[in-house]
Amino acid sequence: MKKKSAFTTCVQLGLSCIEEIYRIGGKLDLLITLKDEKAKNKSGRIYLDEIAERESTPLLKINNINDPEVIEALKKHEIDWLFIIGWSQIAKKEVLETPTNGCIGMHPTLLPVGRGRAAIPWAIIKGLDKTGVTMFKLDEGVDTGDIIGQGVIEINENTTATDLYKKVDEMHVELISKYWDAIVNDRVVLTKQDESKATEWPGRKPEDGELLSSMTMDEADKLVRAVAHPYPGAFYKVGDKIIRIWSAKVDPNEGEIKLSNGYLTPIDYEIEG
Repeated sequence: MKKKSAFTTCVQLGLSCIEEIYRIGGKLDLLITLKDEKAKNKSGRIYLDEIAERESTPLLKINNINDPEVIEALKKHEIDWLFIIGWSQIAKKEVLETPTNGCIGMHPTLLPVGRGRAAIPWAIIKGLDKTGVTMFKLDEGVDTGDIIGQGVIEINENTTATDLYKKVDEMHVELISKYWDAIVNDRVVLTKQDESKATEWPGRKPEDGELLSSMTMDEADKLVRAVAHPYPGAFYKVGDKIIRIWSAKVDPNEGEIKLSNGYLTPIDYEIEG
C-alpha cells in the first residue's frame, strides 16, 4: 500500500514542490500552512487554498507546527511521511515522531557540510566550486538527520546569490521528483551522515555585508556576489551615505573603492542617506 504523505509550507519553494508532486501523478493526503493573517508581509509568503481545492486535498491552517491540532490531523489522516519545506519553525520531538515513517526536510548544502544558517551566501564567500541540496529525514538536531538523497550544484567565480538561489529552488523540485516513488512505495534508503566531515555555518546579519578597505579584491568580489538579491546587498560607507552594491568589478590598478590589493567599482548600486 502506498504511504500517505502530508506537506507543510508557506513559501513559493514549497508550493513549487507540491505542484511537482501533482504534476508527476503523485497525491498528498494533507496540506498544512500558516493561518492567513500570519507572516502576511513576509517575503515569498504564499497560500495553499487554490491547490488544495483543485486537488481536493484537506488543508489545515495553523499558528505553529507544534500545535496539538497538527498532531491530531497527522493521526486522523494516518500520515506516514510529513514534508516540512520552506518553514521557519522548528518541529519538536512529538511532531517528528507522529508520522509513521517520520518527517522529511531539505537543506541547501551537501550535508554534513554546511549545517546551520545562510547556506547560499557562505557557499560563495567560502569559494566552494560546488554545493547542492540534501533531502533528509528530520531529527532533533540541526541538519543532522539521515540522508535520503542529494543533488549537486556547480559554482564558479561569477555565481551570484541570485543565480544560486534559483538553482537551489530548482534542485528542491528535482529531488522531490526523483525520490517521490521511493518515498510513497516504502523504498527509501537512509544514509547516516559522516560526523567526521560535519561543518556548521553561522547565521549572517545585514551588517555583515559591509565592504572594508582591508579586504582583498577576491574577498570583496565574493562578498558582493554572496549577498546580492534576495539578500540585503553589500555596502560601503562614505561619510553619512551608504552605497548599497548589487554588482561590481575589481581591478588591481584603478577603481572607486580602495581595497588592500586593488580597487572595486560598483556597477549596479543605490545611494542611501
